[in-house]
Amino acid sequence: MLFRFREAQSIELGLSKPKQRRPHLASQANTLDEAERWRRDVISEISRNVSKIHDASLPETHIRDLNDSINKLLRAKNHWEDRVLELGGPDYKKIGPKMIDHQGKEVPGNRGYKYFGRAKELPGVRELFDSSHQGGRGNAASMKRNNRAELIKHADAVYFGFCDENDDGELLEYERKVTEQRIQKLRSAHDATLDSDGNESSSSSSSTNDDDSENES
Repeated sequence: MLFRFREAQSIELGLSKPKQRRPHLASQANTLDEAERWRRDVISEISRNVSKIHDASLPETHIRDLNDSINKLLRAKNHWEDRVLELGGPDYKKIGPKMIDHQGKEVPGNRGYKYFGRAKELPGVRELFDSSHQGGRGNAASMKRNNRAELIKHADAVYFGFCDENDDGELLEYERKVTEQRIQKLRSAHDATLDSDGNESSSSSSSTNDDDSENES
């Protein structure tokens, strides 16, 4: 509390500037210096969380929250690095250090999500790593094939969208209206064709009668 009071007091006296919050979207940064700054800010926060997650006194829930936060920050770092590149800066994905990324481990079949520090020892996570190490690459490939086979086995008509019309009946009602409109349009066109043919027939008959009367006279 005392620290916050002194910080607010120094801001009021003009001795320091208020701390800016990092933009939620990397696209909100309009200059290269700004994008570089927020990238460094994200990396600093990742480093602090990676240090915290090695603490042996942390409860399991806190470890899970920290690990989720690190993964979110890693995604944010990628966004900021993309923004830096868009604004004409270096490609950090090629030249940047990978020490933080290498500290995390991915479970086979769960690409993109990494476990750091004590999160690797969480119940269920440790077993996944142990099974992947024992089975090696062949086991990981078999796991992927089994997962794909299981997904295909459970893919039914609903998965492929064949039962979408059963949800609320809106699609069936729309199809019925469109069908009625098309039928009505075809009937109107057919009636117009019949009327046209009838008019041509009557005019032809009239001209024939006129020719016969002229011949008789």
